[in-house]
Amino acid sequence: MSSAAPFRAYLIREEEGKIVGGFAGMTEAELDRGEVTIRVAYSSVNYKDALAATGAGRIIRRYPCVGGIDLAGTVMASADPRFVPDDQVIATSHDIGVAHHGGYSEVARIPADWVLKLPQGLSLKEAMALGTAGFTAGLAIVRMEENGLKPANGPVIVTGATGGVGSLAIDMLAGLGYHVVALTGKEAEKDYLLGLGAKEVVLRQSLDLARIKPLGKETWAGAVDNLGGDVLAWIASTMKQGGTIASIGLAASMSLNTTVAPFILRGACLLGIDSGYIGEPYRSGVWRRLTLDLRPRHLAALTRTIRFAELPSVFDDFIKARAKGRIVVAIGGE
Repeated sequence: MSSAAPFRAYLIREEEGKIVGGFAGMTEAELDRGEVTIRVAYSSVNYKDALAATGAGRIIRRYPCVGGIDLAGTVMASADPRFVPDDQVIATSHDIGVAHHGGYSEVARIPADWVLKLPQGLSLKEAMALGTAGFTAGLAIVRMEENGLKPANGPVIVTGATGGVGSLAIDMLAGLGYHVVALTGKEAEKDYLLGLGAKEVVLRQSLDLARIKPLGKETWAGAVDNLGGDVLAWIASTMKQGGTIASIGLAASMSLNTTVAPFILRGACLLGIDSGYIGEPYRSGVWRRLTLDLRPRHLAALTRTIRFAELPSVFDDFIKARAKGRIVVAIGGE
């Protein structure tokens, strides 16, 4: 593919105050600056991607912008000596798909510092089945471990359990030997969650979130929270002594109305998980562990692959909480 040859991309625009997305022809001359030009094989769909593409969340910071915060592919050209043509690489998060043309494109140009060589032991497709969701789940577990979390400490609850991050976190934690409790609003997905390794499934509807005590019954040694809002407040109030919470999402609310009681009387810790901009050594280290002890045992089963042309049809499922597991987008194949 020559630099002047057109390629297909999913471009998100703002027109008369409305967010509009659609396929467009582009050339390399229209891509953003960066040292590494990549022929994209796969991308993925995250909740953040759906918010950006539909305008349901003010995610994109400059228009127009090619969507897709994840990509995996093969280097076409590089001005950075760390990468050479035909290297297989991945790039996730940073400003990709937000303020820099992203992974929903047959060709991408990315700053070299945002690019990693494909971790040994993963295919390009597997790397995107993990993507930002898998990296976020892995980073949450690493940070909680650093804060003293061990399987012997007690159960770990995962909220938003059927989503990409939730599904992968359950699988990873169970594989490490933790007693994992999945919190979901989807009763029909109980068998799916148990199949990933959850020991228990709790329905969100069973919680009385209107009556959250400053200190509830000590229950959780750890928590991976995708929701925020009242669910996170309830989790904080029910942490065990010295428990640790990884806050990674706001699918329910950005707000957090709680008290300091769990933090100063039980020593609970609330860890913010920044998977977007965290640098080295965490980024490479987490990806390395995703090929080793954090590698999900059910990655293929919880992943669905769609054609590039099908991309617009899946965004609404994320916005309306119908999505399950991970969706990989086949942009160009391997």
